[in-house]
This record gives sequence, structure tokens and C-alpha cells, in this order.
Amino acid sequence: MLVKLFGSAVYGVSAMTITIEVDTIPGSGYFIVGLPDNAVKESVDRILSAFKNNDYKSPRYKMVINMAPADIRKAGSAYDLPIAIGMLAATEQLTSSLLASYVIMGELQLDGTLRPVKGTLPMAIQARQEGFKGMIVPVQNAREAAMVNNLEVYGASTLKEVIEILEQRSTLKPTVVDTRAEFAKAQEDFIYDFNEVKGQENIKRAMEIAAAGGHNVILIGPPGAGKTMLARRLPSILPPITLHEALETTKIHSVAGKLPEHASLIAHRPFRSPHHTISDAGLIGGGGNPQPGEISLAHNGVLFLDELPEFKRSVLEVMRQPMEERRVTIARAKVSIDYPASFMLVASMNPCPCGYYNHPDKECTCPPQMVQKYLNKISGPLLDRIDLHVEVTPVPYEELSADRMAVSSDTIRERVIRAREVQTARFEGTDVYCNAQMSNKQLQEYCVLDMVSANLLKVAMKKLSLSARAYDRILKVARTIADLEGTQNIKAEHIAEAIQFRSLDREHWAG
Repeated sequence: MLVKLFGSAVYGVSAMTITIEVDTIPGSGYFIVGLPDNAVKESVDRILSAFKNNDYKSPRYKMVINMAPADIRKAGSAYDLPIAIGMLAATEQLTSSLLASYVIMGELQLDGTLRPVKGTLPMAIQARQEGFKGMIVPVQNAREAAMVNNLEVYGASTLKEVIEILEQRSTLKPTVVDTRAEFAKAQEDFIYDFNEVKGQENIKRAMEIAAAGGHNVILIGPPGAGKTMLARRLPSILPPITLHEALETTKIHSVAGKLPEHASLIAHRPFRSPHHTISDAGLIGGGGNPQPGEISLAHNGVLFLDELPEFKRSVLEVMRQPMEERRVTIARAKVSIDYPASFMLVASMNPCPCGYYNHPDKECTCPPQMVQKYLNKISGPLLDRIDLHVEVTPVPYEELSADRMAVSSDTIRERVIRAREVQTARFEGTDVYCNAQMSNKQLQEYCVLDMVSANLLKVAMKKLSLSARAYDRILKVARTIADLEGTQNIKAEHIAEAIQFRSLDREHWAG
């Protein structure tokens, strides 16, 4: 008996419906066709054990299982459940009129228990677009799929429960998630807050400017000065993530299998902090079965690279193009996949190998050549994409022991949101969303300087030996400072403040 049912495959951050056809013909053996990988081929052994342990008969005929489109590679163990259901229907152990109405996905254990799968959210979105009535998935994935409205989602724990749902004998109810309500509630909670940071007012100001303009930032300072602490609080002052951004970000985490059990939409901007031993593929994505990397997991949020010079140079260099294009393309012989990668880069580093160059109290033991060599681990093209260079100094005891409460993240975020609203209106109708993304043409249009500001910048370029690449960055940062103050024109004080954030562009900064 020939039966047809439907599964789904994830490519990039989107899904494609897979038609699974199961037919019985004279002979013996089981054959899966349609470019299955080893995990799919091995599904038959898992399925037969699940049948035995749940009192279903193993088929005694030759079975051909076709997965269409046949020229698309099928990977992973998530096809166990639809293949098992197809085998039962083909041998008339299951009779249901709902096989064509549901997308079915899940991995089977030998006792018939279902295990969770990756990429349920993009599968659910695709199922709704193609007019399916609903989805049947492992119970651990039910909330994830139920984020999609107008789709019946059943979460099952075992093979028997799935069969009961299809035969309409089940008492299970569809999983319902009020996505908007849960999203709004989750947005109110932050683990970290800037009111916990004593002192460091100039650094907090730099972080506010970075958040307001979407600027990349590097923090340079000795160990224990607070670089990581400040970086972790940056998401708390970024504009709240929108529902569209949250859905896009959640899809990426779903595909990567990074969503926790019983997850809902990601309601905060992600903060990713990979270890410096990460590989090229781990950072930008890839692998034999391509998966999103850390820069995609940080999409719409912050990518924090702690101790930047300790990362392999090749790993850092592969970020250059994605930082400009805000997406990364993983190209293989038979497939090319695009992953979004619009993130803010926050990096931190010691000023020298011993960590105490320019320290007010401790003496640096590194010779000047070693300091310069350490700084040169960061290439010019990568440094060119970082707008703010911030020197972080240790906090004195008097400020650490002070009782006064610092400004909260909520207060700072309000100022950042107002500045972003100005930029949204400014760049309406373009693919630019913040000042950091301005092109040269937009720079000339929106960063016009008066005579005083132009002369100040000219003097700074000469006196501080600033590099040519610093010019555009200073203008972009000055534009953001003006937006924070609510002024239409860039003033001399805005230029002056922007100039101080170009430490690493100064010639002989390391002595």
C-alpha cells in the first residue's frame, strides 16, 4: 500500500517541506532513497526496535521509502517519526485521514519515546505558509512550534501518542502560546544593570554612544579594570528587540539547537562570548552539515570577543566581510546557505602581554617592541571597522566604596532609544539602520561640519598623528553624540569627544 505524508528540512534559517512516500512491494528489505545521510539510513533500525517494544509488527514486505525532492540532501534523525508512521500506514496498522494535514517530525528512541529535534520554529513557519493544518512534534519542541499562530501543534512523548492523535483517539490538546504576551513580559527582566557599576563614567558614556549609533567598540585596559563587566551590561541599554527581530533571532537559535527546553521567543538581544580557541567555522558558521556560527547567533545583539589578541588571526579576519554586509554566506560544492549576521562587535584586550602598560600604579615589564608586536596582532582592516577605542582604567577605592547609586540601564536606554528614533527617520527608505552603517555619500550629507569643527578636526589629525581611517569614524561617532543631545548639526564639542575615542589610531601609541 502506498502512503504519503510530510516532514520538513531546514536549510539556512528557512525550511522546506519534504514529501515522504512509503510503498510495499514483493520482496524483502528496507530501502530509503532521496539522498539520505547515514543518520536517516540508520532510522530503520531504531524504528524496528520501537515497533517491537510497542507491540507493532515489523513489515514482512520489501519497503521503499522515498524522500522528495530526491535531489535535496536529507540529514539528521528527525525523520524517524514520519518514516515510522509511514511504515505503519503502509502495512495498514494505522488508518488515518490526517496524514496529509500535518507535518510530522521527531527522533525515536528504541522504546518508542520521542527525542527533541532542531529547527522546529522555521519548520512551523513553513508549514503555516503551505497551508498545513498543524504539526506533530516531540513535547519538548511543542512550545517552540506553537509560537506560530494559526497552526495546531501537538506535543507527543511517545510513538503511541502520535498514533492516537492521528487516529483521533487522543485526549491531548494542542499547545497554545500567547507569543505577544510572553514576549512583552520577558522584555522587562535584565540580569545585569549599569547601576551596579561604580565609577567608570567615561566608559559608560562610551558604551552609551556605541549603543546609540550601533558602533563597534574595543576596550583596552589592565586585568580587573572592568572590561568584561561593562561589556556584559551593553545589551541592557540597547533598544528593546522588536517582535520581528526576536522571531528572526529565535529561528537562528532553533536551527543551531541552542533554544532551551520549553522555550519561547528570545526577548532580549543576544550576547555571545566565544572562547578565544574557537575555529573559523565555529565563529562564522559552516561544517560538513552547515550550521550557524557565533556571529549569526549574535544577530540583532552583541558579539563579545574577550582578549582579542589571543584569537587566531585567521579567525578574526573571516569576520571582516560579514561585519560590512551583515550576513555570511557558507558555500559548499552542492549548497550555498546565507545566515544573517547583523551584530555589534565589542572586544576587549590588555594593552600589552603583562597587562600593565599605561597603568597608573603598576609598572609594565614589557619592552616597547613587545608591546607593539602585541597590538599588531589586530590587523588594520579589522581595526578599521571598530569605531570606538576606549581606554579603561582601574577604579579608585574612593569610588568603589561610595554609597551613591549609579545611573540605571533604564535611564540610559531611554536616551539611546530617542537617538535611534532620530536615525530611523533619517535613514527611512534605505538599508541603513544606524549611524555606524552610513556610506560615504551619507556621511557627506549628514555630517557637515562648521568652520570651528572642521578646524578642530584638522588640528587633531596633525597633532595626534591620527590615521586617515580615523576621519570617517570620528564623523560617525560625532553624528551619534549630536543625536544623543538632540541637535541637528555637529558641533565642535561633539568632534572633540569623538576624537578621544581613537586611541589606537595614534602613531606610536605603544611608545
